[in-house]
Amino acid sequence: MAELLDHLWTHYHYAIYVALMLIGLYAVLAKGNLVKKVIGLNLLQTAVFLFYISIGRNTDGAAPVVWIEKPDTMPYENPLPHVLMLTAIVVGVSITAVALALVVRIKGAYGTVDEGKILAMDEAEGQGKG
Repeated sequence: MAELLDHLWTHYHYAIYVALMLIGLYAVLAKGNLVKKVIGLNLLQTAVFLFYISIGRNTDGAAPVVWIEKPDTMPYENPLPHVLMLTAIVVGVSITAVALALVVRIKGAYGTVDEGKILAMDEAEGQGKG
């Protein structure tokens, strides 16, 4: 048990990422406001970005270049997670922009951004036609 607590204490940032991910997932699944759903999606994405960037550090590895002094003491930062997350951040910003534009269009069409009210309006309209 002591080893588990020590491991959790030294890797506390993973608990923070999991908490951010769960808060974002809760907002996406449980909230009825569409803007809050978009914010929850952004929290979820941010937690994933932070997790992937944090696992890119390797303290036991060697850099892929030849160091003149102290070749074994330099930490190596893997650039691949950073490059992938930079691309994912650009895609995430684009998705957020499109989602918010859709929320604005939905607000204009229905007069609300509450998911429950929008679904009720659609059901009422569908029953009126049938």
